[in-house]
Amino acid sequence: MAQWQLQEAKNKFSEVVEKAIKDGPQIVTRRGVETVVIVSMDEYRDLTKPKTDIVDFFQKSPLKNANLDLSRIKDLPREVDI
Repeated sequence: MAQWQLQEAKNKFSEVVEKAIKDGPQIVTRRGVETVVIVSMDEYRDLTKPKTDIVDFFQKSPLKNANLDLSRIKDLPREVDI
């Protein structure tokens, strides 16, 4: 990721935005410390989109209507010497 000092980023804000769109996140530093990151709107949406839960995941699965045998074997567990 490219880094910009705050003053330089302010002076070249249009360039920083263009680079964020074309090349990815741009880091802005203040007094040598990484302070903020400028990202494109597409990347921001990807980062903030809600995560799907397990129920949604399985409901959207291409195997949703497959005839899978998910029954459990009800045998007793094997004996183990301890």
